[in-house]
Amino acid sequence: MVDADQTFVIVGGGLAGAKAAETLRAEGFTGRVILISDEREHPYERPPLSKGFLLGKEERDSVFVHEPAWYAQHDIELHLGLPAVAVDRADKAVRLGDGTRVRYDKLLLATGSEPRRLDIPGTDLAGVHHLRRIAHAERLKGVLAALGRDNGHLVIAGAGWIGLEVAAAAREYGAEVTVVEPEATPLYSVLGPEIGRLFADLHQEHGVRFDFGVRLSEITGQDGMVLAARTDDGDEHPAHDVLAAIGAAPRTALAEAAGLTMADRAHGGGIAVDASLRTSDPDIFAAGDAASADHPLFETRLRVEHWANALNGGPAAARAMLGRPVTYDRVPYFFSDQYDVGLEFSGWAPPGSYDQVVIRGDATKREFIAFWLSEGRVLAGMNVNVWDVTEPIQALIKAGARPDPDRLADPSVPLESLLEG
Repeated sequence: MVDADQTFVIVGGGLAGAKAAETLRAEGFTGRVILISDEREHPYERPPLSKGFLLGKEERDSVFVHEPAWYAQHDIELHLGLPAVAVDRADKAVRLGDGTRVRYDKLLLATGSEPRRLDIPGTDLAGVHHLRRIAHAERLKGVLAALGRDNGHLVIAGAGWIGLEVAAAAREYGAEVTVVEPEATPLYSVLGPEIGRLFADLHQEHGVRFDFGVRLSEITGQDGMVLAARTDDGDEHPAHDVLAAIGAAPRTALAEAAGLTMADRAHGGGIAVDASLRTSDPDIFAAGDAASADHPLFETRLRVEHWANALNGGPAAARAMLGRPVTYDRVPYFFSDQYDVGLEFSGWAPPGSYDQVVIRGDATKREFIAFWLSEGRVLAGMNVNVWDVTEPIQALIKAGARPDPDRLADPSVPLESLLEG
């Protein structure tokens, strides 16, 4: 029974943590809600950092989940700029960096992820960047503007979503861009080679250069500044700045030190949680980038790093903390904007999981929907410059639909009708 004497603690000042706090109050919880973040900023959303905010099209205040006054108005206690350094499960307490101990009845770990680091010489140079926090985005925005003014060169390590979105932003500023990617196409681990090639074409049309099948091996510089980036095949690319966009690692140190069960690294690592987002400790939950959940739909453990997972996972964990029945089976979803191309992706279909890609529409005009199928079953769908179709795409995935591929590819056939077979 949840009552006013209880204290619920949330570690993590991102979207998942903020939405969990909001949900606790919306669901009628009257006890203490304490949110702890190692950032001094109020909780904010991260997608704008590589999109509108980076391009200067969105104001800084637009990234915050709530206005600062909202937390006091809803009696949410904030500990900002103060990391949680340990969880004492026996005493049910979180120890903060200044030695303060915060007791909890239920604890939510929404610790997020952090950029993976390049393990090569030269990463200590001033022009080497990562993009995860608002301070990173503010710095990078100034860098891109300067590169654009001076015809400067940006080398990006990694052709994932962050790498490509920053490449698009850099080109809009007028910077020269080279992307170094070990796979044969961009976005290989998410979209596979078939659709990844389309994004290579998109960026090359906008002047981005790619170097596929290689990795950065060294960043060279002079007087602390970047001069060039070398690859493991011996090539050298001129560079004034380098962005490491080689993925994100879940922030699990707190959970590991507390002895919570971790997910297998082969499945993305993260804090292992069940379908109700509960960890191996019945009083501790995890959500967002750091959590690896048993997914009933895909019958595997998934760690999803996207905005929608934080948006929906935080509230789901909050309800589970309140003792409500929760089965977190949301279809993974994310969106991206690059140049004049907008897209939404739903599902989960890494290379090796599918045997067919069906295109509905005109891929050459970049107005299409792609579907990834395994033995006829729809695993994922991505709409590119085609809108208001996410709901039927996700319905096909949830239903395990096996539509006729010819009808699936035919834009004149309503997607809703394909649920019938």
